Amino acid sequence: MDVGRIIKVSGPLVVADHMGDARMYDMVRVSEARLLGEIIELHGDRASIQVYEETSGLGPGEPVYTTGDPLSVELGPGLVEAIFDGVQRPLDVIRKQVGDYITRGVEVNPLDRERKWAFAPIVKEGDRVKPGDIIGTVQETTLIEHRIMVPPTCLPGTITEINSGDATVTDVVARLETADGIIDLTMMQRWPIRKGRPYKEKLGPQIPMITGQRIIDAFFPIAKGGTACIPGPFGSGKTVTQHQLAKWADAEIVVYIGCGERGNEMTDVLLEFPELKDPKTGEPLMKRTVLIANTSNMPVAAREASIYTGITIAEYFRDMGYSVAVMADSTSRWAEALREMSGRLEEMPGEEGYPAYLGSRLADFYERSGRTICLGSDHKEGALTVVGAVSPPGGDLSEPVSQATLRIVKVFWGLDASLAYRRHFPAINWLLSYSLYLDNVADYFREAVGAQWNQMRREAMRLLQEEAELEEIVRLVGVDALSARERLILETAKSLREDFLHQNAMHEVDTYSSLNKQFRMLELILSFHHQAGALVEKGELDLDLDRLFSLPVRDRIARARYVPEADLKDLDSIEQDIKEQIAAIAGDGGEEDA
Repeated sequence: MDVGRIIKVSGPLVVADHMGDARMYDMVRVSEARLLGEIIELHGDRASIQVYEETSGLGPGEPVYTTGDPLSVELGPGLVEAIFDGVQRPLDVIRKQVGDYITRGVEVNPLDRERKWAFAPIVKEGDRVKPGDIIGTVQETTLIEHRIMVPPTCLPGTITEINSGDATVTDVVARLETADGIIDLTMMQRWPIRKGRPYKEKLGPQIPMITGQRIIDAFFPIAKGGTACIPGPFGSGKTVTQHQLAKWADAEIVVYIGCGERGNEMTDVLLEFPELKDPKTGEPLMKRTVLIANTSNMPVAAREASIYTGITIAEYFRDMGYSVAVMADSTSRWAEALREMSGRLEEMPGEEGYPAYLGSRLADFYERSGRTICLGSDHKEGALTVVGAVSPPGGDLSEPVSQATLRIVKVFWGLDASLAYRRHFPAINWLLSYSLYLDNVADYFREAVGAQWNQMRREAMRLLQEEAELEEIVRLVGVDALSARERLILETAKSLREDFLHQNAMHEVDTYSSLNKQFRMLELILSFHHQAGALVEKGELDLDLDRLFSLPVRDRIARARYVPEADLKDLDSIEQDIKEQIAAIAGDGGEEDA
């Protein structure tokens, strides 16, 4: 282990000389306290080191120890249900060792070396295997089968020995004979966090990730393997929206990265997730969740690493053939860490002080998403979907982080403070948001939900856009200046907003809507619009619109969102009520004319 010497300390930045053998992104230990750091710049034998712990008290002349390895994560059984900090130190283990606050220089193995796992082999001696092949499984939780794979760095070879039974993550479970000799295989891999894991082929984004959130699934869907951002000002519901996605999205594994957000928000996650039940299995959601917590009171430099730590863990589960969702909250805090380190390195600042490479770093992160054919002989298909929250100061979407993110991602869920103030949640503005996956996933919705799904979605969006235009007229001259057809548009759009797009995350039924339920709700709203519109077009209702809009069935349509999934057949009677009550009004109108 080579030893350098500190010559400068500037916050989380430490500069050391005599580091001639070091390489970019090597992991180092700083001072006798052995603080964890990473080399981020080299000039000759002088290295600039990003330190992931508090550097107060360090001074020139103290040693820096190089390890020769890049900053890496440990991948194996024990990841699910765990909570790590930004550099994959398990916070529960640290708490047992040193208390509620992380002590400087504490060294803890990310994966428990003592715990034994029941390894069940699925290959036998003499079998040929190659990188990515599954050699055995471990039942990590009741929901997740952890698949032990041949590491991507191995050469193809023949299994010469394989064991079964209880083993730790460092025990040898198999031996592989390759052209380079015999390789011992354990249940644990190490992988550099800044290097994407390899795959065989990237597939198109043809399958939507169903979230159970009506405004997302019906209007602005995200594909499995896709990218999305949720920008919005303080208090507009970014964190709750991401919590909803983490709880209900049909991803098999969720990696939630709390990057620089307030500690009480991560506390909410930790308290909520063990209590919440997976809608498909009834098990706690925590049994398929990995948490990375690097909150605002933790070292700023570790925020930068936390994003890469989280997505590397997600890629590992993707390689097993799972559908994985990464929730990053928020990339703005990550960008602030980049800006601080860039300033201390005295680099030329870009817009608003952010480094000139902000856009390329963001792209590096988001481009690690995708639906892929994984390595291995069995052509496993995995998906890695990334949803990043952005916290622009004052809700200004023209600031650099928001703009750089929008150039990369394909889905934009724009949160609107005015909707949040009106208690309309999720506060996603349907006039500003967009999804570039609509055409890709149209066939899926047509086949899986209903032939009319895409047409109904387009009609609903058209009604909401027409409402926005009509509201300008109403503000100027009042609602009485509108025609009967225009008043019907306003009424239907109001129903779309309040009965369909508004969703109560705290209500046990309304918190999640299946695609079938969403289809039926939208069908009811538009059915009323079409049947009422037919009367309006005939001119049978020149004046009595108020009676039409206050029909009892309107209240039943509004309450359809509280109908449990098991009772969706009850919605059939609402369709019948619409026909009967509108027919009754038409009959009354006909008698009056006579």
